[in-house]
Amino acid sequence: MIALLLSVAAFISTLSGGLTGLRNKDKLHRFLGYTAGVLIGVVAFDLLPEIFKILTATHKTATWPMIALVCGFLVFHIVEKSILIHRTNETDYGPHHHPHVGVASALALSGHSFLDGVGIGLGFKASSTIGIAVAIAVIAHDFTDGLNTVNLMLLNKNRSAKALAFLILDALAPILGVLSTLLFSISSNGLTLYLGFFAGFLLYIGASEILPEAHSEHSSYQTIALTIIGALFIFIVTRFA
Repeated sequence: MIALLLSVAAFISTLSGGLTGLRNKDKLHRFLGYTAGVLIGVVAFDLLPEIFKILTATHKTATWPMIALVCGFLVFHIVEKSILIHRTNETDYGPHHHPHVGVASALALSGHSFLDGVGIGLGFKASSTIGIAVAIAVIAHDFTDGLNTVNLMLLNKNRSAKALAFLILDALAPILGVLSTLLFSISSNGLTLYLGFFAGFLLYIGASEILPEAHSEHSSYQTIALTIIGALFIFIVTRFA
């Protein structure tokens, strides 16, 4: 019951972050700069340390998780560029975007939020202390998850109503993740592969998608500072977690 209540808090946190992004569309480039820093911070200070922690505990090598990381990076790169390759010539493109890329990104982030909920549920199965610690970390960064979901949808020219729909999906995902732990568990090997794959995905959209867009028309020291603040925010959150 406690795990489910905490997942509802994660729902509220995610929804609040996304609504903040929707209300400030005119400042999207600043949010994008912050979002890029957050995504890079999640990879460096959350996902990779968790992978190495599990590998140390299970006495496994990092080879397969790192292969999964490269696959995550390349899969999203291939998906995105395949969308861009159509009948027109390269010179006809210009700086435009494709809604399907935003949808793919939002779905991936919702999948991550679902596994955040799984983490809360499995944490409580281990002990109340672990469950609460995981939940605090999830709730703390879910505000940014909601913001990221909306930013990626708007960045790729999706309508606000559609961005809101995917935001609600992302907000519900932790609750569904907690409920799913009543039905199954995940092995440590499977978890490291997932975390590696998702780390590669985040690296791609953070460095190749969001950062260039944040500076495409509004490059400034303020945007650079917001990127640094985003990374520092995740560093602080993971230290408390």
